[in-house]
Amino acid sequence: MKKDEIIFMLQQQVEFLQRQLGEANARLSEANAKIDQLLAEIASLKETLVLKGEQEAKAGRIIKGLTKLQQNKSEKQEPTPGGQDGASAPDSADSGAANGPKPRLKTNYGARRKEHYELETVEEDVYPDDPRFDKMKASLVGTTVAVRYELVPMRFIKHVYHIHAYSQDGTLMKGKAPDAPLLGSNYTSSFIAGMLQLRYIYSMPVERIVKLFRESGFDMDKGTAHGLIRKAAGILENIYKAMGQAVLEDDYVAGDETYHRVLVRNGSKKGYIWVVIAVKSGLVYYFYHDGSRSEDVILDYIRDYRGTFQSDGFAPYRKMASWMTRLACFQHVKRKFLDAGNDLDSKEIVRLINELYHNDNMHKIGQDGWTERKHYRWRRKYAPPIMKQIKEILDRCAADPTMLPKTDKYEAVHYMLNEWDSLENIFKRGDYHLDNNLIERQNRYISLSRRNSLFFGSHKGAGRAVIYYSLVCTCRLCGVNFFEYISDVLDKAALLPPNAPQETYRNLLPDRWAVMQK
Repeated sequence: MKKDEIIFMLQQQVEFLQRQLGEANARLSEANAKIDQLLAEIASLKETLVLKGEQEAKAGRIIKGLTKLQQNKSEKQEPTPGGQDGASAPDSADSGAANGPKPRLKTNYGARRKEHYELETVEEDVYPDDPRFDKMKASLVGTTVAVRYELVPMRFIKHVYHIHAYSQDGTLMKGKAPDAPLLGSNYTSSFIAGMLQLRYIYSMPVERIVKLFRESGFDMDKGTAHGLIRKAAGILENIYKAMGQAVLEDDYVAGDETYHRVLVRNGSKKGYIWVVIAVKSGLVYYFYHDGSRSEDVILDYIRDYRGTFQSDGFAPYRKMASWMTRLACFQHVKRKFLDAGNDLDSKEIVRLINELYHNDNMHKIGQDGWTERKHYRWRRKYAPPIMKQIKEILDRCAADPTMLPKTDKYEAVHYMLNEWDSLENIFKRGDYHLDNNLIERQNRYISLSRRNSLFFGSHKGAGRAVIYYSLVCTCRLCGVNFFEYISDVLDKAALLPPNAPQETYRNLLPDRWAVMQK
């Protein structure tokens, strides 16, 4: 055969094989589609059967309950055999055996078990372990289902990427591994987010986190853990700065201060942490200035604010009343009168404050069509008479010459009189809170850290902590999962250029981030 004939014959064979391969791929695709359809139908059928089983069980419980109601008796209410004279029936032994206690079935004591459909599910077939059992000879009598929940400690996965490079048409082409948020680091954002969650939500010291990791199969140095926390704070710093500005955009904020021990050169000292919360948006901003409690720290931050500020009676907060609307806190007032003990006037003021809370909690804005305007009108109706009674008691106590200075009652009376205008301001709008408990609840995270970690390692360490606590508490108030938030935002913030506009970082705060995830 000639060369051209051989080439032609080979080409025909190649074309034939290609047609056969194409037909085989088409048949395979069709088979896969049918398999997917069957799997979907099986899953739907399984879900229907489970739902039907639950409905039948519920119906059975209802029928059983109705039967008991119809009979209107229990085993303990059975009449004594033999009549009213209490004599035993002739067959008392047999009846005792028949009416004796029945063996208790293995139930969940009437409680409804959670099905936990959200979990990864592994299904297995369990066959008899009798050595005589032969599946081919045996006939199936029935199948029951038993569920067991297994806890697997935190999983650490090492991803190894083999990055291949090719030359094609004179161009070098190379694969690319996923980016890590920290330059030159092997740790992903999810790894860092897990550490931050343990440290700042569950208040575990870094030493315990490292120990937990080691017990779970990942040997990590404490210095590496501290380094990850430090470097991640640098990436999140611009988001934290955007938080400080965004909080002051709310027309209603609350402020407070708390403390934490900080290591210094000669030992440790009490360092103060300030916090301001935007009540409407749920943004939380902690800030720290070398542990100082000087009024300049809070006043410099809040100086240009013209909205409403709620706080306790600390002197710097009282100064704010000269250029903004200030609200006081009924819980701080009430606490002081509770400290006064069994004094009748103090007990009466506590009762009247409780009456204010009772009336205010009768309605909730946003529930059953209750609006802020309706709540304002309701407050103008119930609050003035109660406040008038409180003021009369305060004026009478303040004029009493027998009340000694520096006693608990004296301090409580004059504290409330000094806060009176700011307490009355609470009733000038329908959405103002009666107290500062919103911010007190957030400060619990600092309290837990103070109890578990004892101290921050330095002023810089405290400065990093307020970044994380700002994000943690904001996530909690906004209903955002902190782990998911940090895992996503760390990667996004690491890619932003240094001169990115402030609004870009503002969009990464939890309130807007949550909206973008929907």
